[in-house]
Amino acid sequence: MPEGRLVAGARLAVTTFTVLPLRPGRVDRPAAAVAMALAPAAGALLGAALAAALLGLAAAGAPPLVAGVAVVGLAALLTRGLHLDGLADTVDALGSHRSGEAALQIMKKPDVGPFGVAALVVVLLLQAAALAALPTRGWPGTLAAVIAATAVGRLAVSWACRRGVPAARPEGLGALVAGTVPAPVLVVSTAAVALAALGAAPGRPWQGPLAVLAALAVALLLLPHLVRRFGGITGDVLGAAVELTTTVAYLGLVLGG
Repeated sequence: MPEGRLVAGARLAVTTFTVLPLRPGRVDRPAAAVAMALAPAAGALLGAALAAALLGLAAAGAPPLVAGVAVVGLAALLTRGLHLDGLADTVDALGSHRSGEAALQIMKKPDVGPFGVAALVVVLLLQAAALAALPTRGWPGTLAAVIAATAVGRLAVSWACRRGVPAARPEGLGALVAGTVPAPVLVVSTAAVALAALGAAPGRPWQGPLAVLAALAVALLLLPHLVRRFGGITGDVLGAAVELTTTVAYLGLVLGG
């Protein structure tokens, strides 16, 4: 019996955004549309696991920075490092000052250049430092913050896959998901992630939603430049969007202590 679109899309969302070993299922544009719409939900589930690990390490007496670094490493493990790889490849291509096919060829190379290494170091350090500051808020604030930051990183992917944004190549992940997410889904998802961030900064209920929306705005402002440089989105561009948006959200969430 053929797998339904919703089930196939949910399976694709989980296998794209996490390392969970689900059996292969249907992969086509209708399933991809569901998967990209469900990307923030997959991020929220991942965020809950990361928050649990962070709180567990804090309760066990781990120094804050040690706990933060460990959770950053766990996040890379649970996503197979794909988004970090996408960030490095995208920044290397941008740093080359090349456009179109020449830039895409740089993104295909298996090695990481100096621009990519610098981007990885900065992003990982910022994420670890931000995570180190969260447990002081208690478990409700920490849980809300990590879920919101992780979910908005995947929400940026949903927005990058909105209708009207082209794929850079005729094949690959970008071609499968480009232009699949309708505007009403994006509005509902954005509202849901912003609401999930309400408890992320105890005593300042506005800070969580504002941090989420600011991080998403940064990604949306950068996206047109990436489309101009590369001709559209690619899997690497989506991975870069995840890491950049998540990092900016963490920064917004920890400002002010």
